[in-house]
Amino acid sequence: MTNAGTTVTADLPTPAVRLPRRRGIELTLIVVAVLLSVYGYCAVGLAKNGTVPPGAAGYGAGLGVLALLAHLAVRLRAPDADPLLLPIGVLLNGLGLVLIYRLDLETPGDRAAPTQLVWSTLGVTLFIVVVVALRDHRVLRRYAYVSVAAALALLTLPVLFPAVNGARIWIRIAGFSIQPGEFAKVLLAIFFAAYLAANRTALTHAGRRVWRLTFPTGRVLGPIVTIWLLSVGVLVLERDLGTSLLFFGLFVTLLYVATGRTGWIAVGLLLAALGAVAVGRLEPHVHSRVLDWLHPFASIDAGQGPNQLAQSLFAFAAGGVLGTGLGRGHSILIGFAAKSDFILATAGEELGLAGLSAIFILYGLLVERGYRAGLALRDPFGRLLAVGLASIVALQVFVIAGGVTGLIPLTGMAMPFLAQGGSSVVTNWAIVALLIRVSDSARRPCDYAVEVAA
Repeated sequence: MTNAGTTVTADLPTPAVRLPRRRGIELTLIVVAVLLSVYGYCAVGLAKNGTVPPGAAGYGAGLGVLALLAHLAVRLRAPDADPLLLPIGVLLNGLGLVLIYRLDLETPGDRAAPTQLVWSTLGVTLFIVVVVALRDHRVLRRYAYVSVAAALALLTLPVLFPAVNGARIWIRIAGFSIQPGEFAKVLLAIFFAAYLAANRTALTHAGRRVWRLTFPTGRVLGPIVTIWLLSVGVLVLERDLGTSLLFFGLFVTLLYVATGRTGWIAVGLLLAALGAVAVGRLEPHVHSRVLDWLHPFASIDAGQGPNQLAQSLFAFAAGGVLGTGLGRGHSILIGFAAKSDFILATAGEELGLAGLSAIFILYGLLVERGYRAGLALRDPFGRLLAVGLASIVALQVFVIAGGVTGLIPLTGMAMPFLAQGGSSVVTNWAIVALLIRVSDSARRPCDYAVEVAA
């Protein structure tokens, strides 16, 4: 790195020949995403009231303007970026607004869709700011330790506030609530990528060999153990199984990508299992989640009616292959978390297996395009950052979908873009913006220089 104002030749292995920019295709896909969202909004109104909702035009116009502004930012400041990332974000966000509005009709005293639209606007605004202001993703490498310090502070703050639904993951002040862990995961991804990019040689080759795995020196291994202790600490203090799994899964994934050694995955899974088993047995809230997972119909057998997980399984079963249709399901019976933790059950019931599969394909494409951008970069930090951000989405989808379908114990995380939660939707738009920036560098011809401010 040189002094401020000097030119640094980019070290990215981007294509020698410029790839098609496909900004026109991106705009077309955005229009399709907005139209599909408006169609879903109208379908809910027709199913519930027999008429098109009076706010359909305003909803479509608002979503369309936000998407168009985001597209213009990409077209002007990241013209070589992947053309699928932004349309996928728009469609998932639009579908989430439709599902929340549909559930609002069952709870007229607790409307969440207007607030979610405001948070979506803030998320798109942050997306535009990141795309416009961040000229080179490698600048973030300088702020690795600032990022981890900020992440630790954000993770610690909820401990000082009362628990909500058994977990200490929220900050609530004067009716305003925020989930700091959502922002912390992006900051930790930046730190992990920077640290592993700087120490990948020591992690791969240096150290003592035990059986078939080479353990690095204590200086290098120390942060790995610290991250494991941090993930268990989050689980103990905040009673948040999902965040713990996400953080540790993210680090193990990046450790494997940085070193190429599958042994680290085995070590990571072993440490995660030990921590989860210990806390699952000793912490009452987590233990109750595990019992509900092992015996989802125990409350029915006891004559107390179905619990949330049982209602979720009933909703998926009622949806069948093609679903009951938007606005025609009964997933509101799940209760207070129907719009957040269990919103995927509404999608499964009213869109069926076909619609649910389409949603998972969208998430899969988003993750795949993030991995593709990372693979196209020779820059170690950029590669790890892209993989880390895409893995955050993949891990969240797995943890949440696994919880509401009974595959793993339930967690308190939000489905990316779909679920009610301002912190979540803002953070996910930031993730898409960073992936846009990384993919722009990955697809740009290699014969260029980048001005980087010191």
